[in-house]
Amino acid sequence: MPFHSKEMLEQWLGEFAALGYPISDRVKVIPQDGTDGLDTGLIALNLLDSMTLTYIQPEPLGSIHWGITFEAREVDLKLNASRTLELSGELAMVSMLCTFLQTKSLAEVEAEAGSVAPETLGL
Repeated sequence: MPFHSKEMLEQWLGEFAALGYPISDRVKVIPQDGTDGLDTGLIALNLLDSMTLTYIQPEPLGSIHWGITFEAREVDLKLNASRTLELSGELAMVSMLCTFLQTKSLAEVEAEAGSVAPETLGL
């Protein structure tokens, strides 16, 4: 299973942005302790500063499969049409980022197995 350090995830975020994908400046890699006490990294943001914590991480931890979690809110969130459009754009970015992270994880696993070098995948 791949190990996703804070440094590796920050590098991947930089690559994602360098490819021209829109990325919110609120997207941050934060430390997360794995079961063995190692920093596995966690990508988090508050959607539109709405106090809805959203995070992206391997599901289950250490997997090449990534999932998006939207934490529960205590109060309703009401948005007008333009803010809802902004939110849809941010959700699209989170979805693209999740797909990108899963692709990068798969490339890392395949490279470690010796079956393919990540640069041959264009990643």
